[in-house]
Amino acid sequence: MRWEDRGTSEDVEDRRGGGRRVGAGLGIGGFLLLLVLSVVFKKDFFTLLETSGGGGSAPTAPASHSPEEQKLVSFVSFVLDDVQDTWTREFQEAGRRYDRTKLVLFTDAVRSGCGYAEAAMGPFYCPADQRVYIDLGFYQELRQRFGAPGDFAQAYVIAHEMGHHVQNILGLEERMRAAQQRDPDRAKALSVRFELQADCLAGVWAHSTQQRSILEAGDVEEALGAAAAVGDDRIQKQATGRVNPETWTHGSSQQRMQWFNTGLQNGRVQECEGAGSRG
Repeated sequence: MRWEDRGTSEDVEDRRGGGRRVGAGLGIGGFLLLLVLSVVFKKDFFTLLETSGGGGSAPTAPASHSPEEQKLVSFVSFVLDDVQDTWTREFQEAGRRYDRTKLVLFTDAVRSGCGYAEAAMGPFYCPADQRVYIDLGFYQELRQRFGAPGDFAQAYVIAHEMGHHVQNILGLEERMRAAQQRDPDRAKALSVRFELQADCLAGVWAHSTQQRSILEAGDVEEALGAAAAVGDDRIQKQATGRVNPETWTHGSSQQRMQWFNTGLQNGRVQECEGAGSRG
């Protein structure tokens, strides 16, 4: 992928090494207690870790970052800005306003508007605070564990999460949650459709990079490889040796590749509306 090092984007929030790990100093019993209280009373009791010192452990000091990691931050910043600029144009052409989001870099664990999350969850979008969250260590896992190397594989991950931001702006996320509440038996199927639509929206951005000659040879294959690598069937097969489609929440490798490719080939948001309804 052809990209320019423009430093860190204004839309990047760097929280790496600046917070505490979830439940630091609590022990498993204390962590579970706070979790139960949070669920029962529908209040984030983990905030006590911040106000009371949570077990007596001090916040970690900001970590120093290697030149290689700083270069990765610059790459992430470039992709983030390019994706957001693309959606700004798309929304303007449709007579709508695109609200830019923030991308939060963190290490190990982070507190978001959706609650605490650990790096093991992978990158995610939180509709409550309209932010994308990523631990850069995920890219090493993407390359080594999932066998999906390459900078455009990394870019696909960001574009997919940004697709969720687009869905949120358009009201699609709220509609999907409402539909899940109305029909709990279809909750996972609706989640799959939602995730495949985000893959398609990532493909719409990839189409724009193709039109602007940012793509290099092999980039599309890298993105498709990443989409396949995080398919529910491949992850289940790797983890348990078995595949159970009834438990899928993101779609199969084939579906994820198909819908990314649909956006890539057509470059039209309208083509993403039927995501998950075929294939």
